[in-house]
Amino acid sequence: MSYKWNHVASLQRPEIKLESLKEDIKEYFKISGWEKKLQNAVYSELSVFPSPSHPAAPPEHLKEPLVYMRKAQGSWEKRILKSLNSMCTELSIPLARKRPVGEQKELLNKWNEMGTDEPDLSLFRPVYAPKDFLEVLINLRNPNYENGDSLSFRTHLGLIQVPLKVKDIPELKEFFVELGLTTGQLGIDDSTQVPPELFENEHVRIGQKVLAEQDSAAAQQYIRQGSPTALRAELWALILNISSQPEDILYYEQLKTNVIQHDLLVDSLIYKDVKLTASNDDYYFVFEDYLYQVLLCFSRDTSVLGHFAYNSASPPKSYIRGKLGLEEYAVFYPPNGVIPFHGFSMYVAPLCFLYHEPSKLYQIFREMYVRFFFRLHSISSHPSGIVSLCLLFETLLQTYLPQLFYHLREIGAQPLRISFKWMVRAFSGYLATDQLLLLWDRILGYNSLEILAVLAAAVFAFRAVNLMEVTSLAAAEAVLADLSTLKVMPLLQIFLFATVT
Repeated sequence: MSYKWNHVASLQRPEIKLESLKEDIKEYFKISGWEKKLQNAVYSELSVFPSPSHPAAPPEHLKEPLVYMRKAQGSWEKRILKSLNSMCTELSIPLARKRPVGEQKELLNKWNEMGTDEPDLSLFRPVYAPKDFLEVLINLRNPNYENGDSLSFRTHLGLIQVPLKVKDIPELKEFFVELGLTTGQLGIDDSTQVPPELFENEHVRIGQKVLAEQDSAAAQQYIRQGSPTALRAELWALILNISSQPEDILYYEQLKTNVIQHDLLVDSLIYKDVKLTASNDDYYFVFEDYLYQVLLCFSRDTSVLGHFAYNSASPPKSYIRGKLGLEEYAVFYPPNGVIPFHGFSMYVAPLCFLYHEPSKLYQIFREMYVRFFFRLHSISSHPSGIVSLCLLFETLLQTYLPQLFYHLREIGAQPLRISFKWMVRAFSGYLATDQLLLLWDRILGYNSLEILAVLAAAVFAFRAVNLMEVTSLAAAEAVLADLSTLKVMPLLQIFLFATVT
């Protein structure tokens, strides 16, 4: 009540005039910095949520407009759950249990050195690997097309047999216009226009100005030409509208408490994945503890459930024992609705180079996941979804490198069987870290994952001469086994703007 009267009293002060109140409030927003904060919040929402659909469209259309895609995703989810439940039964391990007090204390004491723990995970297996997911995508069909119908020529020859609209080279050139040969880029050693050191100095100066302005939209436009290493962490946080407030740190601590108190079956899947992937990686093994902390907290974060409003996937449900099928006894499992698969931890690993404070690292990863990474392991018709990326990759190769495409197809080395794992992991673990961060700059800058498919095609173009000589899938995989020496930006520029017409 006193709060209300204080505001009434404020309005009665002589210096506040009702006729200018609207302008006064606007001015206050500008002076206080709240105008920028509101703009960034709105921009962030617009970047994440899809454009409004037809007012009469049902809610599931927001998740995925095509019925056959929704059905395929639903069937895939049932397979994942079956795999998880069978593991539960085989190992006689519950989906969740409360840790005894002694175990809680032990975990709390070793929270910052979980990597030293060597639990026996030999009986655990990843719920699925990218190659299992690829087989599902290969079998996708649009039921509106009969077998006798003439699908477009290109879809017959690749593994992906669904008719989705993907960009051709002219459209990609227009979309990625800032990657053109005449535009300065970080990650290019020699520019035709400006010496690299001059461009870099000027680019750093502009970047500092963008950060000073705290404008998310300006940061997103700026980063299309790459981010200076020293500014990247702040620029990404600005684009993702992440600012570490005391309540964010408190929220992270609450998630940590949840991990300490309860043991989930998915915890073992996370441990196993980190041990199989990041722990064996020359770049990322030092971040093992960070990866456990972030991923264990992520599995408990119910705020992640919000992204299922625009994700074709649905969070899995579990039922309290003896209450199967009764909705009032259903809970989402894991609490964030995301079951990790083989390679999942590699979405987090590169971010450890940029953020060393656990709660900030956590927030950045969570936002990257709900904006981008979820699209790489769910079935949808979205232009940044994995199905469209696969089709874009195959279309680019078949259209612009037909000899290579036909040769690999004839010897049983369909290019997508090699490139799929790169795209599903957004190239994490395949490129050198400095090159990967330059690539992820552009994902954030263009708010799109399509650049992953373009880069995959560019890698094949770069190694085309060697690939034309191979006679088996194993030989083709050997030619493309090591991408760690590749320079991302020259590859993209040459493929989009120099080689292909």
